[in-house]
Amino acid sequence: MQCRAGCGACCIAPSITSAIPGMPNGKAAGERCVQLSADYLCLLFGNPERPAVCAAFSADPQVCGASRTEALHLLGWLEQATAQK
Repeated sequence: MQCRAGCGACCIAPSITSAIPGMPNGKAAGERCVQLSADYLCLLFGNPERPAVCAAFSADPQVCGASRTEALHLLGWLEQATAQK
């Protein structure tokens, strides 16, 4: 599956523990990445500064669903289901 242009759910819903340019401590689940443009595009796409976890993410219908709203819901659910308590 190709990423939906203007989705950005993977830049909002999951937590990222590795450093991101502008976010040296990563980001919390539900927090918008500072590298996400107003159009919901990654400003680091194709840049070597992009975190490996972001570059490794592959869009898949099971986590991205059929819409941005569904992707936010599914990724948020996965984040909660796999969070260390």
